[in-house]
Amino acid sequence: MDSLEGKKAPAFTLEGSDGKKHAIKDYLGKRVVIYFYPRDNTPGCTKEACGFRDLDKEIAGLNTVVLGVSKDSLKSHDKFIADFKLPFTLLSDPEATMMEKYGAWGEKVLYGKTSIGCIRSTVIVDEKGKVIKHWRKVPEAATHPQKVLEILQGL
Repeated sequence: MDSLEGKKAPAFTLEGSDGKKHAIKDYLGKRVVIYFYPRDNTPGCTKEACGFRDLDKEIAGLNTVVLGVSKDSLKSHDKFIADFKLPFTLLSDPEATMMEKYGAWGEKVLYGKTSIGCIRSTVIVDEKGKVIKHWRKVPEAATHPQKVLEILQGL
């Protein structure tokens, strides 16, 4: 899939860990960081989520909301949020429909084995609903949230 940069963020409606339905149109007027991750409570995903948690106040101070997206159930998300005190909403995409629209679902290689699954990736959507940054593949989960913050600070 080509980069989404410069394009309108694909529409979606998903259930969130806060008990509400979420759609990209709900966030007009704010920036949105949407990060896609393979699975709750796994080492890389936990490092990435905790990175966003630790930078939450700085990111929120830049008129920006963070949303995490995986195929996990809301029940799984609730446990992940409780275990690591995550201050942002996690969306459940059990059919990977949103992930497909954002290029976050497809073939990937892990430990030399090819499989189909969630590709760790991130988009930043501006206040008008346009994608202004797209990481199609996040190389390092632990340091990625800091890179996202740096981009937001430069806008």
